[in-house]
This record gives sequence, C-alpha cells and structure tokens, in this order.
Amino acid sequence: MERVAVAVDLGGTHLRTAVCTAQGRILSRTKTETEAHLGAEHVVARMADLIRNAVRDIPRESVLGVGIGAPGPLNPHTGIIINCPNLPGFEDYPLRDRIAGMVGLPTIVENDANAAAVGEHRFGAGKGFCHIVYLTISTGIGGGIIADNRLLWGNTGLAGEVGHMTLEANGPRCNCGNIGCLEVLAAGPAIARNAREAIGSGRATTILDMTPNRDPERISARIVTDAAKAGDALAAELLAHAGFYIGVGVVNLLHLFNPGRVIIGGGVSFAGDLLFEPIRRTVAERATPIFLKGVDIVPAALGDDAGLLGAASLVFTANP
Repeated sequence: MERVAVAVDLGGTHLRTAVCTAQGRILSRTKTETEAHLGAEHVVARMADLIRNAVRDIPRESVLGVGIGAPGPLNPHTGIIINCPNLPGFEDYPLRDRIAGMVGLPTIVENDANAAAVGEHRFGAGKGFCHIVYLTISTGIGGGIIADNRLLWGNTGLAGEVGHMTLEANGPRCNCGNIGCLEVLAAGPAIARNAREAIGSGRATTILDMTPNRDPERISARIVTDAAKAGDALAAELLAHAGFYIGVGVVNLLHLFNPGRVIIGGGVSFAGDLLFEPIRRTVAERATPIFLKGVDIVPAALGDDAGLLGAASLVFTANP
C-alpha cells in the first residue's frame, strides 16, 4: 500500500480527520464535535480515538505519521499550544507529545492557518508559486507565508499572524489585546458589528429582515453577505468597508514579502467579488507599482480541505 499520513483539524466546534496520500488524495475522512467544554484531556482522547480508527485497517508501516492543524498561538518546534481561547485547558499544552504517546505515531503540530497555507501552496491556488501569502477571513483573520517554497516560521514559530497587524493606531481593541488590528476591523464579527451600528443609526437595509427573530445580536457576516448578494446597498457597503481594510493589509504584505500570489480563503471570502473587488481596488491604489507586477489576488481553491491537506503534507515533508 502507498504511504499515507493522518491529518487532523482541531477546531473549537469540530474535530476532523483525513487519511491522505502524498499526491493530495483523501482516502477517508471523519468529523465529530470537539466537545471543548469538557476540557483538554477529553478532547485529546477523542482525537486519539479518531486517529486510531482512521488507520485501523492500514498496515502500520504505511502510516508515516500524524499532522495536526490547531488554533494558535503555538510553537511548532515543540508542538506545544501556548494559548487557545476557544479550547479551555490547552494553555501550554504539549499536544504533539500527548498524541504521539497515545497513538504511537510521529506527530507534527502546526498552526491551522499555516497548515492551510501549505495545503493551498502544494495542491490549491498556490500550486506552482514559490512565494505566496495566504489569508483566511472568518471569525478571525489568520494567515501563512510561503517563501522559497518553505513555510515561514520566524524565531519561535509565530510568524504569519497577519490578522494582528495594526492598521488603525486609534482603532477598536482586538481580542488579542492590541488596538486596531486587521482582525477587529475586517473579520466576520467586525462586519456584523458594523451592521448593528448602521442599523442602530437608522440606515435602511434588509439585513434585519433576514436575521432570525430580527434580533440584531444574531446578525452575522453570512447574513450580511446574503443581503448584499440580494442587492442590499448597506450590506454591499459593509463588505466593501471590510475589503478596504483587507486590501490595506495586503499592501503591507506585498511590501514585506513580495509574493507571486495572494490567496484569500475562509467563510467571509465566499462573498466573492463583493469582497475581492474592493480588496483589489485598494491594493491597486496603494501598493508601490513595482510590487504589483505579476501578482494576482485570488480565492482559495481547497475550501475546508486546505488545512487537512497541508497538515498531511508537513508529515510527508518530514519523511521524504
């Protein structure tokens, strides 16, 4: 049998696993609830069970190891999760060593956005490019940098936190504690917050009509996107506002890393041109022209599989 790797996506809501080949084929997959409220040891035991079940019928010599994409910040050198607000009990948690000990397989732990960047680089929208910047726009904003075909880690493995670039020196405070981060200005919750503020000021819109029980607290970026696609002017304006800030962030990334392609994924990216057009327009207006030459800004290609395929790829890279 050909060699395979087990990929795991550790999310605050769901645990997902996949058995992957080096060519990016997914042979099998599972998905279950994380049950994060029951604590780290419970979650890790569930993860270990999923991994063991995934390889139960595969010869052990064919399984190279386990790659885990996990929320950060974390240290990929040690496999320790430093802090994870959505996963109680994972502070300074040695996830790599715990899983390796429980399943008897070499294990790699990587930031989930970095893993997705690797997946898109190897199998998705970044294939064929030596230098890419990847952003994921959803509840938060994460990212990963591929330079010379290698994932950029930085000094302690924390490089690529693009969502926490400061874009507004006197802007709102981010959940990370910083002020005016890209994430607090343009992620899904920011779009919803701006919608509530606009509705509260009396702006005409259908957004509230599309919200369960017309409850402003239940407005989401998805609802705003649906309203914009249905022709709502305020909703389109809110997405353009987010796109402007993402575009400013991309300008900074172009100047820092000189990528050949910028890839944007995550749930908010499903707004399509309603988001991408203001991003591209802002980049065209603000980036130094020489940094724009030959660069395009494109949607991610792999969807939710990017992190799984990237985590598996890291296992194959470590075992050539």
